[in-house]
Amino acid sequence: MIEIDGSQKSGSGTILRLSVALASILGEPLHIFNIRQNRPQPGLRPQHLEAVLTAAKLCGADVKGAVLNSRELWFTPKRIRGGKFEAEIGTAGSIPMLIMTVLPICIFAEDMVHLHVSKGGTDVSHSPTINYMRYVFLPVLRRMGVNATITVHRYGYYPKGMGEVTLTVEPCRELKPLLMEEFGTLKSVKGVSVCTFLADRRVAERQAEAANNYLRGKGLAAEIQVVNDRSNPLQKGSSIVLWAETERGALLGVDAIGELGKTSETVGVEAAEKLYAEVSSRATVDVHLADMLIPYVALAKGKSAYYTRELSDHLETNIWLAETLLGVKFKVEKVDGLFKVERVG
Repeated sequence: MIEIDGSQKSGSGTILRLSVALASILGEPLHIFNIRQNRPQPGLRPQHLEAVLTAAKLCGADVKGAVLNSRELWFTPKRIRGGKFEAEIGTAGSIPMLIMTVLPICIFAEDMVHLHVSKGGTDVSHSPTINYMRYVFLPVLRRMGVNATITVHRYGYYPKGMGEVTLTVEPCRELKPLLMEEFGTLKSVKGVSVCTFLADRRVAERQAEAANNYLRGKGLAAEIQVVNDRSNPLQKGSSIVLWAETERGALLGVDAIGELGKTSETVGVEAAEKLYAEVSSRATVDVHLADMLIPYVALAKGKSAYYTRELSDHLETNIWLAETLLGVKFKVEKVDGLFKVERVG
């Protein structure tokens, strides 16, 4: 049985998510304790619980300890079959975080997976936005042979959530390595600015304009699509995602979320500042993508490598877990002010 102490490294939900995903793929029973030990509210929150239960559906796992606030879990997976599945978070808990738990499992399913996720948050704090997943994360995974799409039916924001998406994943027999070792020259800067039931206040336009003005001042021209969404009458909200791509294939993405008391202009500038920091570092992936790619790189055959400007807690945690569970080896070294992350064995 795989034994994981959830208080190690970041002591966050990422340990739970990745442990469950990798145990499902390996087909080995998992015992994880001290779940989210270092967080203000330790144990399983609604989105973590639903992620575990959804993973269990995908691989027919027997689960013990899967209740709210539980700090200990036993997870015994069987076959990953594929098919149609439903998940319901029931709060503004993060749908992207649930997707991050189950996507690696879906890739190794026997058949196509259609996962419908409802009553959650698509764009909430401490999580990538759903459009970051669609326009940054999935396009990079596509280079590794992962054919997955996310369809947004309803955007969902804090505090009510009520977002709804469908994740569709084709099985992938073998992941290809990922080599992103050169920044090159900038090819394009794009973005999507969304607001839900806030068109009368031009929220999406104002976010886009503020981002564009900031980037123009730094010599960058951006194409930002404006979306005045009407999918969720129960919860107004907004977000913006920006991404930059180079001719050598580097892809750097950022996002920002609207909140009460935060102007649309502040949201747009926040995203633009983050993107400029990423682009001017000449990294090949952004800080968040750097940790999100680790399980896929660990499961791929052969050497993968990319550069990031920061060695985050989540990156260190994911490397530690991948090495522990999969027996692979990573090397992280500082090169010209950046961190080179390399799968070496």
